Amino acid sequence: MNPTDSLRLLPEIILTVTGVIVMLIDASLRPGVARRPLGWVAAIGTTAALWASLWQLRLPTGTAYFGTVETSPFTVFFHVLICGIVLVALLLALDTLPEDSHHQGEYYALVVFGAVGMCLLTGAVELLVVFIALEISSISTYVLAGYRKQTGTGPEAAIKYFLLGSFATAFLLYGIALIFGATGSTQVYEIARRVPTVENHSLVVASLVLMLIGILFKVSAAPFHVWTPDVYEGAPSPVVALLSTAPKAAAFALLLRVVYEMLPTLRPIWSPLLWVVAVLSMTVGNLAALRQQNVKRMLAYSSIAHAGYLLAAFAGLGSSGISAAAFYIAAYAAMNVGIFAVITLASGYDEQLPMVADFRGLLYRSPLLGGLLIFFLISLVGIPFTGGFFGKFYAFSAAVGGGAIALAIIGLLNSGLASAYYLRLAFSAAQRPDDEDGRARLPLPQVGIAVGAALLFTVGATLSLGIAPGNALRAAETAAHTLQVPLDDNSAPDVTPPPQPQP
Repeated sequence: MNPTDSLRLLPEIILTVTGVIVMLIDASLRPGVARRPLGWVAAIGTTAALWASLWQLRLPTGTAYFGTVETSPFTVFFHVLICGIVLVALLLALDTLPEDSHHQGEYYALVVFGAVGMCLLTGAVELLVVFIALEISSISTYVLAGYRKQTGTGPEAAIKYFLLGSFATAFLLYGIALIFGATGSTQVYEIARRVPTVENHSLVVASLVLMLIGILFKVSAAPFHVWTPDVYEGAPSPVVALLSTAPKAAAFALLLRVVYEMLPTLRPIWSPLLWVVAVLSMTVGNLAALRQQNVKRMLAYSSIAHAGYLLAAFAGLGSSGISAAAFYIAAYAAMNVGIFAVITLASGYDEQLPMVADFRGLLYRSPLLGGLLIFFLISLVGIPFTGGFFGKFYAFSAAVGGGAIALAIIGLLNSGLASAYYLRLAFSAAQRPDDEDGRARLPLPQVGIAVGAALLFTVGATLSLGIAPGNALRAAETAAHTLQVPLDDNSAPDVTPPPQPQP
Protein backbone atom coordinates (compact mmCIF):
# COMPACT_ATOMS: atom_id res chain seq x y z
CA MET A 1 0.00 0.00 0.00
CA ASN A 2 1.33 3.39 -1.03
CA PRO A 3 1.43 6.03 1.73
CA THR A 4 -0.32 8.44 -0.66
CA ASP A 5 -3.28 6.10 -1.14
CA SER A 6 -5.27 8.15 1.36
CA LEU A 7 -5.28 11.04 -1.11
CA ARG A 8 -7.41 8.93 -3.44
CA LEU A 9 -9.99 8.67 -0.67
CA LEU A 10 -9.66 12.26 0.51
CA PRO A 11 -13.32 13.31 -0.10
CA GLU A 12 -14.62 10.24 1.71
CA ILE A 13 -12.21 10.83 4.62
CA ILE A 14 -13.31 14.46 4.95
CA LEU A 15 -16.99 13.49 4.89
CA THR A 16 -16.45 10.74 7.47
CA VAL A 17 -14.62 13.09 9.84
CA THR A 18 -17.36 15.68 9.35
CA GLY A 19 -20.09 13.18 10.23
CA VAL A 20 -18.23 12.05 13.34
CA ILE A 21 -17.70 15.65 14.49
CA VAL A 22 -21.40 16.43 14.01
CA MET A 23 -22.41 13.39 16.08
CA LEU A 24 -19.92 14.15 18.86
CA ILE A 25 -21.05 17.77 19.15
CA ASP A 26 -24.69 16.70 19.03
CA ALA A 27 -24.15 14.22 21.88
CA SER A 28 -22.42 16.85 24.01
CA LEU A 29 -25.22 19.43 23.72
CA ARG A 30 -27.99 19.58 26.31
CA PRO A 31 -31.56 18.77 25.27
CA GLY A 32 -33.34 21.88 24.07
CA VAL A 33 -30.21 23.54 22.68
CA ALA A 34 -30.60 24.44 18.99
CA ARG A 35 -28.89 21.99 16.65
CA ARG A 36 -29.08 24.21 13.58
CA PRO A 37 -25.36 25.19 13.70
CA LEU A 38 -24.54 21.52 13.17
CA GLY A 39 -26.04 21.88 9.70
CA TRP A 40 -23.48 24.55 8.92
CA VAL A 41 -20.71 22.24 10.16
CA ALA A 42 -21.98 19.55 7.81
CA ALA A 43 -22.22 22.05 4.93
CA ILE A 44 -18.65 23.26 5.50
CA GLY A 45 -17.35 19.68 5.57
CA THR A 46 -19.23 18.84 2.38
CA THR A 47 -17.80 21.92 0.68
CA ALA A 48 -14.30 20.82 1.70
CA ALA A 49 -14.99 17.35 0.26
CA LEU A 50 -16.15 18.95 -3.01
CA TRP A 51 -12.92 20.94 -3.30
CA ALA A 52 -10.92 17.82 -2.42
CA SER A 53 -12.66 16.03 -5.29
CA LEU A 54 -11.64 18.76 -7.71
CA TRP A 55 -8.09 18.64 -6.35
CA GLN A 56 -7.96 14.93 -7.23
CA LEU A 57 -7.80 15.92 -10.92
CA ARG A 58 -4.11 16.58 -10.23
CA LEU A 59 -3.58 12.93 -9.39
CA PRO A 60 -2.83 10.49 -12.22
CA THR A 61 -5.54 7.98 -12.97
CA GLY A 62 -4.94 4.91 -10.83
CA THR A 63 -6.08 2.72 -8.00
CA ALA A 64 -5.34 2.57 -4.29
CA TYR A 65 -5.62 0.17 -1.37
CA PHE A 66 -4.64 -2.92 -3.36
CA GLY A 67 -6.74 -2.05 -6.39
CA THR A 68 -10.06 -1.58 -4.58
CA VAL A 69 -10.73 2.12 -5.24
CA GLU A 70 -9.90 4.31 -8.20
CA THR A 71 -9.34 7.99 -8.86
CA SER A 72 -10.00 9.24 -12.39
CA PRO A 73 -11.91 12.03 -14.15
CA PHE A 74 -14.90 9.66 -14.10
CA THR A 75 -14.87 9.36 -10.31
CA VAL A 76 -14.16 13.07 -9.88
CA PHE A 77 -17.15 13.97 -12.07
CA PHE A 78 -19.53 11.98 -9.87
CA HIS A 79 -17.83 13.00 -6.62
CA VAL A 80 -18.33 16.66 -7.46
CA LEU A 81 -21.92 16.01 -8.52
CA ILE A 82 -22.80 14.08 -5.35
CA CYS A 83 -21.08 16.56 -3.02
CA GLY A 84 -22.87 19.41 -4.78
CA ILE A 85 -26.26 17.72 -4.35
CA VAL A 86 -25.57 16.98 -0.68
CA LEU A 87 -24.47 20.58 -0.07
CA VAL A 88 -27.68 21.96 -1.59
CA ALA A 89 -29.78 19.44 0.37
CA LEU A 90 -28.09 20.54 3.61
CA LEU A 91 -28.70 24.22 2.83
CA LEU A 92 -32.33 23.42 2.11
CA ALA A 93 -32.73 21.58 5.42
CA LEU A 94 -31.12 24.42 7.39
CA ASP A 95 -34.03 26.76 6.70
CA THR A 96 -36.88 24.26 6.47
CA LEU A 97 -36.38 21.83 9.37
CA PRO A 98 -38.26 23.15 12.44
CA GLU A 99 -36.06 24.26 15.32
CA ASP A 100 -37.84 21.82 17.62
CA SER A 101 -37.63 18.86 15.23
CA HIS A 102 -36.40 15.68 16.87
CA HIS A 103 -32.83 14.41 16.38
CA GLN A 104 -31.85 17.29 14.11
CA GLY A 105 -28.14 16.68 14.66
CA GLU A 106 -28.52 13.07 13.61
CA TYR A 107 -30.26 14.25 10.44
CA TYR A 108 -27.19 16.18 9.32
CA ALA A 109 -24.86 13.33 10.29
CA LEU A 110 -26.93 10.80 8.33
CA VAL A 111 -26.86 12.99 5.24
CA VAL A 112 -23.07 13.25 5.42
CA PHE A 113 -22.56 9.54 6.09
CA GLY A 114 -24.86 8.75 3.18
CA ALA A 115 -22.63 10.91 0.99
CA VAL A 116 -19.62 8.82 2.11
CA GLY A 117 -21.27 5.68 0.74
CA MET A 118 -22.35 7.36 -2.49
CA CYS A 119 -18.88 8.76 -3.21
CA LEU A 120 -17.22 5.46 -2.37
CA LEU A 121 -19.66 3.66 -4.66
CA THR A 122 -18.60 5.74 -7.66
CA GLY A 123 -14.90 5.05 -7.11
CA ALA A 124 -14.98 1.38 -6.11
CA VAL A 125 -13.43 -1.08 -8.57
CA GLU A 126 -13.76 -4.03 -6.18
CA LEU A 127 -17.24 -5.56 -5.97
CA LEU A 128 -17.05 -6.21 -2.25
CA VAL A 129 -16.26 -2.54 -1.68
CA VAL A 130 -19.20 -1.75 -3.96
CA PHE A 131 -21.45 -3.76 -1.64
CA ILE A 132 -20.10 -2.05 1.48
CA ALA A 133 -20.49 1.41 -0.08
CA LEU A 134 -24.03 0.60 -1.15
CA GLU A 135 -24.93 -0.46 2.38
CA ILE A 136 -23.42 2.70 3.91
CA SER A 137 -25.51 4.81 1.56
CA SER A 138 -28.68 2.72 1.91
CA ILE A 139 -28.78 2.55 5.71
CA SER A 140 -28.55 6.33 5.96
CA THR A 141 -31.31 6.87 3.41
CA TYR A 142 -33.58 4.27 5.03
CA VAL A 143 -33.46 6.21 8.30
CA LEU A 144 -33.88 9.58 6.59
CA ALA A 145 -36.97 8.35 4.74
CA GLY A 146 -38.72 7.81 8.09
CA TYR A 147 -37.48 11.01 9.71
CA ARG A 148 -41.00 12.31 10.34
CA LYS A 149 -41.83 9.41 12.61
CA GLN A 150 -44.73 11.27 14.25
CA THR A 151 -46.70 10.87 10.99
CA GLY A 152 -48.22 7.68 9.65
CA THR A 153 -46.63 7.93 6.21
CA GLY A 154 -43.05 8.42 7.47
CA PRO A 155 -42.50 5.03 9.15
CA GLU A 156 -44.45 3.35 6.35
CA ALA A 157 -42.10 4.86 3.76
CA ALA A 158 -39.02 3.79 5.72
CA ILE A 159 -40.25 0.20 6.20
CA LYS A 160 -41.16 -0.23 2.53
CA TYR A 161 -37.89 1.26 1.41
CA PHE A 162 -35.92 -0.93 3.83
CA LEU A 163 -37.65 -4.22 2.95
CA LEU A 164 -37.57 -3.77 -0.82
CA GLY A 165 -34.07 -2.32 -0.69
CA SER A 166 -32.85 -5.34 1.27
CA PHE A 167 -34.20 -7.68 -1.39
CA ALA A 168 -32.53 -5.64 -4.14
CA THR A 169 -29.21 -5.65 -2.28
CA ALA A 170 -29.50 -9.43 -1.90
CA PHE A 171 -29.85 -9.77 -5.68
CA LEU A 172 -26.73 -7.64 -6.16
CA LEU A 173 -24.75 -9.66 -3.63
CA TYR A 174 -25.83 -12.94 -5.20
CA GLY A 175 -24.71 -11.63 -8.57
CA ILE A 176 -21.31 -10.76 -7.09
CA ALA A 177 -21.04 -14.30 -5.72
CA LEU A 178 -21.82 -15.79 -9.14
CA ILE A 179 -19.29 -13.64 -10.98
CA PHE A 180 -16.68 -14.67 -8.41
CA GLY A 181 -17.58 -18.31 -8.99
CA ALA A 182 -17.22 -17.87 -12.75
CA THR A 183 -14.03 -15.80 -12.86
CA GLY A 184 -12.38 -16.31 -9.47
CA SER A 185 -12.14 -12.55 -8.88
CA THR A 186 -14.21 -9.64 -7.62
CA GLN A 187 -11.93 -6.93 -9.05
CA VAL A 188 -13.57 -5.10 -11.95
CA TYR A 189 -10.57 -4.99 -14.31
CA GLU A 190 -9.60 -8.58 -13.61
CA ILE A 191 -13.17 -9.73 -14.29
CA ALA A 192 -13.19 -7.79 -17.58
CA ARG A 193 -10.06 -9.67 -18.69
CA ARG A 194 -11.27 -13.10 -17.61
CA VAL A 195 -14.89 -13.04 -18.81
CA PRO A 196 -14.12 -13.71 -22.51
CA THR A 197 -12.34 -16.96 -21.59
CA VAL A 198 -14.57 -18.34 -18.80
CA GLU A 199 -15.86 -21.85 -19.26
CA ASN A 200 -19.27 -21.43 -17.61
CA HIS A 201 -20.70 -18.50 -19.55
CA SER A 202 -24.20 -18.98 -18.09
CA LEU A 203 -22.91 -18.02 -14.64
CA VAL A 204 -21.66 -14.71 -16.01
CA VAL A 205 -24.99 -14.00 -17.70
CA ALA A 206 -26.90 -14.87 -14.51
CA SER A 207 -24.57 -12.60 -12.54
CA LEU A 208 -25.20 -9.75 -14.95
CA VAL A 209 -28.97 -10.11 -14.64
CA LEU A 210 -28.90 -10.25 -10.84
CA MET A 211 -26.62 -7.23 -10.54
CA LEU A 212 -28.80 -5.27 -12.96
CA ILE A 213 -31.84 -5.99 -10.78
CA GLY A 214 -30.07 -4.65 -7.70
CA ILE A 215 -28.81 -1.51 -9.45
CA LEU A 216 -32.02 -0.73 -11.35
CA PHE A 217 -33.92 -0.82 -8.06
CA LYS A 218 -31.70 1.98 -6.76
CA VAL A 219 -32.42 4.14 -9.82
CA SER A 220 -36.18 3.35 -9.53
CA ALA A 221 -36.46 2.03 -13.07
CA ALA A 222 -39.53 -0.01 -14.01
CA PRO A 223 -40.45 -2.72 -13.10
CA PHE A 224 -38.38 -2.17 -9.92
CA HIS A 225 -40.07 1.13 -9.08
CA VAL A 226 -42.89 0.19 -6.72
CA TRP A 227 -41.22 1.75 -3.67
CA THR A 228 -40.75 5.17 -5.21
CA PRO A 229 -44.18 6.90 -4.89
CA ASP A 230 -44.74 5.83 -1.27
CA VAL A 231 -41.23 6.81 -0.16
CA TYR A 232 -41.41 10.18 -1.91
CA GLU A 233 -44.79 10.90 -0.33
CA GLY A 234 -43.83 9.82 3.19
CA ALA A 235 -40.34 11.33 3.45
CA PRO A 236 -39.81 15.06 4.14
CA SER A 237 -39.33 17.09 0.98
CA PRO A 238 -35.69 18.03 1.84
CA VAL A 239 -34.96 14.30 2.12
CA VAL A 240 -36.72 13.59 -1.18
CA ALA A 241 -34.58 16.26 -2.84
CA LEU A 242 -31.58 14.18 -1.79
CA LEU A 243 -33.07 10.70 -2.36
CA SER A 244 -34.25 11.49 -5.87
CA THR A 245 -30.83 12.58 -7.10
CA ALA A 246 -27.64 11.68 -5.20
CA PRO A 247 -28.22 7.91 -4.66
CA LYS A 248 -29.38 7.63 -8.26
CA ALA A 249 -26.27 9.40 -9.52
CA ALA A 250 -24.10 6.95 -7.58
CA ALA A 251 -26.14 3.95 -8.81
CA PHE A 252 -25.94 5.10 -12.42
CA ALA A 253 -22.16 5.51 -12.04
CA LEU A 254 -22.03 1.91 -10.83
CA LEU A 255 -24.23 0.79 -13.73
CA LEU A 256 -21.92 2.52 -16.21
CA ARG A 257 -18.91 0.78 -14.67
CA VAL A 258 -20.56 -2.65 -14.67
CA VAL A 259 -21.83 -2.69 -18.26
CA TYR A 260 -19.18 -0.62 -20.05
CA GLU A 261 -16.08 -1.48 -18.04
CA MET A 262 -16.60 -4.85 -16.36
CA LEU A 263 -18.84 -6.68 -18.85
CA PRO A 264 -18.48 -4.89 -22.21
CA THR A 265 -18.32 -8.24 -24.04
CA LEU A 266 -21.89 -8.97 -22.90
CA ARG A 267 -23.28 -5.94 -24.73
CA PRO A 268 -25.51 -8.12 -26.96
CA ILE A 269 -27.24 -9.23 -23.72
CA TRP A 270 -27.38 -6.12 -21.53
CA SER A 271 -28.15 -3.64 -24.30
CA PRO A 272 -31.56 -5.17 -25.23
CA LEU A 273 -32.38 -5.60 -21.53
CA LEU A 274 -31.71 -1.93 -20.80
CA TRP A 275 -33.62 -1.02 -23.98
CA VAL A 276 -36.72 -2.76 -22.64
CA VAL A 277 -36.30 -1.29 -19.15
CA ALA A 278 -35.93 2.20 -20.65
CA VAL A 279 -39.19 1.85 -22.61
CA LEU A 280 -41.02 0.46 -19.57
CA SER A 281 -39.72 3.21 -17.30
CA MET A 282 -40.62 6.03 -19.66
CA THR A 283 -44.08 4.70 -20.44
CA VAL A 284 -45.11 3.44 -16.99
CA GLY A 285 -43.75 6.54 -15.26
CA ASN A 286 -45.50 9.03 -17.53
CA LEU A 287 -48.83 7.20 -17.69
CA ALA A 288 -48.94 6.84 -13.91
CA ALA A 289 -47.92 10.49 -13.36
CA LEU A 290 -50.84 11.65 -15.51
CA ARG A 291 -53.27 10.23 -12.94
CA GLN A 292 -51.65 11.76 -9.86
CA GLN A 293 -53.08 14.72 -7.96
CA ASN A 294 -50.46 14.59 -5.19
CA VAL A 295 -47.47 16.65 -6.32
CA LYS A 296 -44.80 14.47 -4.71
CA ARG A 297 -46.30 11.25 -6.09
CA MET A 298 -46.47 12.89 -9.51
CA LEU A 299 -42.79 13.80 -9.33
CA ALA A 300 -42.01 10.28 -8.09
CA TYR A 301 -43.46 8.77 -11.25
CA SER A 302 -41.75 11.52 -13.20
CA SER A 303 -38.40 10.37 -11.77
CA ILE A 304 -39.15 6.84 -13.03
CA ALA A 305 -39.72 8.27 -16.51
CA HIS A 306 -36.47 10.23 -16.32
CA ALA A 307 -34.63 7.04 -15.41
CA GLY A 308 -35.93 5.69 -18.72
CA TYR A 309 -34.69 8.73 -20.64
CA LEU A 310 -31.29 8.30 -19.06
CA LEU A 311 -31.17 4.58 -19.83
CA ALA A 312 -31.79 5.45 -23.47
CA ALA A 313 -28.27 6.89 -23.54
CA PHE A 314 -26.89 3.41 -22.76
CA ALA A 315 -27.75 2.44 -26.33
CA GLY A 316 -24.97 4.77 -27.47
CA LEU A 317 -21.75 3.28 -28.74
CA GLY A 318 -18.54 3.68 -26.76
CA SER A 319 -17.95 6.92 -24.93
CA SER A 320 -20.94 8.69 -26.51
CA GLY A 321 -23.40 6.75 -24.36
CA ILE A 322 -21.34 7.25 -21.20
CA SER A 323 -20.90 11.00 -21.66
CA ALA A 324 -24.57 11.48 -22.57
CA ALA A 325 -25.68 9.55 -19.48
CA ALA A 326 -23.28 11.49 -17.22
CA PHE A 327 -24.47 14.82 -18.58
CA TYR A 328 -28.13 13.84 -18.17
CA ILE A 329 -27.53 12.86 -14.54
CA ALA A 330 -26.07 16.30 -13.81
CA ALA A 331 -28.91 18.13 -15.55
CA TYR A 332 -31.61 16.06 -13.86
CA ALA A 333 -30.02 16.55 -10.44
CA ALA A 334 -29.97 20.33 -10.80
CA MET A 335 -33.60 20.75 -11.82
CA ASN A 336 -35.01 18.05 -9.54
CA VAL A 337 -33.32 19.35 -6.38
CA GLY A 338 -34.53 22.81 -7.35
CA ILE A 339 -38.16 21.84 -7.77
CA PHE A 340 -38.23 20.00 -4.46
CA ALA A 341 -36.72 23.05 -2.79
CA VAL A 342 -39.62 25.12 -4.13
CA ILE A 343 -42.16 22.50 -3.03
CA THR A 344 -40.62 22.41 0.44
CA LEU A 345 -41.05 26.16 0.83
CA ALA A 346 -44.51 26.28 -0.71
CA SER A 347 -45.96 23.31 1.18
CA GLY A 348 -44.08 23.67 4.44
CA TYR A 349 -42.30 20.99 6.43
CA ASP A 350 -45.62 19.42 7.43
CA GLU A 351 -46.80 19.56 3.79
CA GLN A 352 -50.18 21.13 4.42
CA LEU A 353 -50.57 21.79 0.67
CA PRO A 354 -49.73 18.46 -0.99
CA MET A 355 -52.09 18.49 -3.99
CA VAL A 356 -51.76 20.08 -7.42
CA ALA A 357 -54.82 22.24 -6.73
CA ASP A 358 -53.17 23.54 -3.56
CA PHE A 359 -50.52 25.28 -5.67
CA ARG A 360 -53.12 27.43 -7.40
CA GLY A 361 -52.10 31.06 -7.29
CA LEU A 362 -48.56 30.42 -6.04
CA LEU A 363 -47.26 32.85 -8.63
CA TYR A 364 -49.42 35.60 -7.07
CA ARG A 365 -48.73 34.65 -3.46
CA SER A 366 -44.98 34.47 -4.05
CA PRO A 367 -43.79 35.57 -7.50
CA LEU A 368 -40.29 34.24 -6.76
CA LEU A 369 -41.35 30.71 -5.84
CA GLY A 370 -44.08 30.59 -8.48
CA GLY A 371 -41.65 31.67 -11.18
CA LEU A 372 -39.01 29.19 -10.04
CA LEU A 373 -41.57 26.36 -9.97
CA ILE A 374 -42.58 27.09 -13.56
CA PHE A 375 -38.92 27.40 -14.57
CA PHE A 376 -37.99 23.98 -13.18
CA LEU A 377 -41.13 22.42 -14.69
CA ILE A 378 -40.28 23.63 -18.19
CA SER A 379 -36.76 22.31 -17.70
CA LEU A 380 -38.19 18.90 -16.79
CA VAL A 381 -40.29 19.07 -19.97
CA GLY A 382 -37.12 19.75 -21.96
CA ILE A 383 -37.68 23.28 -23.26
CA PRO A 384 -34.59 24.86 -24.93
CA PHE A 385 -32.19 27.01 -22.89
CA THR A 386 -32.61 24.72 -19.88
CA GLY A 387 -30.52 21.78 -18.73
CA GLY A 388 -33.37 19.37 -19.38
CA PHE A 389 -33.33 20.14 -23.10
CA PHE A 390 -29.67 19.32 -23.65
CA GLY A 391 -29.90 16.33 -21.32
CA LYS A 392 -32.59 14.72 -23.45
CA PHE A 393 -30.93 15.88 -26.67
CA TYR A 394 -27.65 14.14 -25.86
CA ALA A 395 -29.39 11.03 -24.48
CA PHE A 396 -31.57 10.53 -27.55
CA SER A 397 -28.69 11.45 -29.89
CA ALA A 398 -26.58 8.73 -28.27
CA ALA A 399 -29.44 6.26 -28.77
CA VAL A 400 -29.74 7.19 -32.45
CA GLY A 401 -25.96 6.92 -32.86
CA GLY A 402 -26.13 3.42 -31.41
CA GLY A 403 -28.82 2.38 -33.88
CA ALA A 404 -31.72 2.52 -31.39
CA ILE A 405 -33.82 4.91 -33.47
CA ALA A 406 -37.09 3.37 -32.26
CA LEU A 407 -36.01 3.93 -28.65
CA ALA A 408 -35.31 7.61 -29.36
CA ILE A 409 -38.73 8.01 -31.00
CA ILE A 410 -40.44 6.38 -28.01
CA GLY A 411 -38.51 8.73 -25.75
CA LEU A 412 -39.62 11.80 -27.72
CA LEU A 413 -43.25 10.67 -27.62
CA ASN A 414 -43.01 10.14 -23.88
CA SER A 415 -41.49 13.59 -23.45
CA GLY A 416 -44.55 15.04 -25.15
CA LEU A 417 -46.78 12.98 -22.88
CA ALA A 418 -44.92 14.21 -19.79
CA SER A 419 -45.55 17.84 -20.70
CA ALA A 420 -49.26 17.29 -19.91
CA TYR A 421 -48.79 16.82 -16.17
CA TYR A 422 -45.87 19.23 -15.86
CA LEU A 423 -47.86 22.01 -17.52
CA ARG A 424 -50.92 21.15 -15.43
CA LEU A 425 -48.97 22.03 -12.29
CA ALA A 426 -47.50 25.11 -13.98
CA PHE A 427 -50.95 26.36 -15.03
CA SER A 428 -52.26 25.77 -11.52
CA ALA A 429 -49.46 27.89 -10.08
CA ALA A 430 -50.14 30.64 -12.64
CA GLN A 431 -53.91 30.83 -12.04
CA ARG A 432 -55.22 33.77 -10.06
CA PRO A 433 -56.67 32.54 -6.75
CA ASP A 434 -60.29 33.32 -5.93
CA ASP A 435 -61.01 35.80 -3.17
CA GLU A 436 -62.84 33.05 -1.29
CA ASP A 437 -59.91 30.71 -1.65
CA GLY A 438 -58.23 30.12 1.71
CA ARG A 439 -54.88 29.60 0.02
CA ALA A 440 -54.87 33.22 -1.11
CA ARG A 441 -54.74 34.34 2.53
CA LEU A 442 -51.91 32.04 3.57
CA PRO A 443 -48.69 33.75 4.71
CA LEU A 444 -46.00 34.11 2.09
CA PRO A 445 -43.26 31.47 2.29
CA GLN A 446 -40.07 32.89 3.77
CA VAL A 447 -36.85 32.39 1.78
CA GLY A 448 -33.89 32.36 4.16
CA ILE A 449 -30.23 32.80 3.34
CA ALA A 450 -29.42 29.09 3.24
CA VAL A 451 -32.38 28.03 1.12
CA GLY A 452 -31.88 31.11 -1.06
CA ALA A 453 -28.33 29.92 -1.75
CA ALA A 454 -29.68 26.44 -2.54
CA LEU A 455 -32.16 27.89 -5.04
CA LEU A 456 -29.45 30.07 -6.56
CA PHE A 457 -27.17 27.06 -7.07
CA THR A 458 -29.88 24.95 -8.71
CA VAL A 459 -31.12 27.75 -10.97
CA GLY A 460 -27.57 28.62 -11.99
CA ALA A 461 -26.73 25.00 -12.75
CA THR A 462 -29.92 24.45 -14.76
CA LEU A 463 -29.36 27.60 -16.79
CA SER A 464 -25.65 27.00 -17.38
CA LEU A 465 -26.29 23.44 -18.53
CA GLY A 466 -28.95 24.75 -20.92
CA ILE A 467 -27.20 27.84 -22.28
CA ALA A 468 -23.50 26.96 -22.10
CA PRO A 469 -23.22 23.17 -21.63
CA GLY A 470 -19.73 22.98 -23.13
CA ASN A 471 -17.72 22.70 -19.91
CA ALA A 472 -20.00 20.08 -18.36
CA LEU A 473 -20.09 18.10 -21.59
CA ARG A 474 -16.30 18.16 -21.92
CA ALA A 475 -16.01 16.95 -18.32
CA ALA A 476 -18.50 14.16 -19.09
CA GLU A 477 -16.57 13.19 -22.24
CA THR A 478 -13.28 13.11 -20.35
CA ALA A 479 -14.93 10.95 -17.69
CA ALA A 480 -16.26 8.65 -20.41
CA HIS A 481 -12.84 8.15 -21.98
CA THR A 482 -11.30 7.12 -18.66
CA LEU A 483 -13.95 4.42 -18.30
CA GLN A 484 -12.79 2.62 -21.44
CA VAL A 485 -10.62 -0.36 -20.46
CA PRO A 486 -8.68 -2.33 -23.09
CA LEU A 487 -9.29 -6.06 -22.74
CA ASP A 488 -5.73 -7.32 -22.90
CA ASP A 489 -5.14 -10.76 -21.48
CA ASN A 490 -1.44 -10.05 -21.16
CA SER A 491 -1.95 -7.04 -18.93
CA ALA A 492 -1.01 -7.17 -15.30
CA PRO A 493 -3.93 -7.54 -12.90
CA ASP A 494 -3.38 -4.14 -11.33
CA VAL A 495 -3.19 -2.15 -14.57
CA THR A 496 -5.59 0.80 -14.65
CA PRO A 497 -6.65 3.08 -17.54
CA PRO A 498 -4.03 5.57 -18.72
CA PRO A 499 -4.21 9.18 -17.54
CA GLN A 500 -6.45 11.45 -19.56
CA PRO A 501 -6.21 15.22 -20.02
CA GLN A 502 -7.91 17.21 -17.30
CA PRO A 503 -11.23 18.89 -18.26
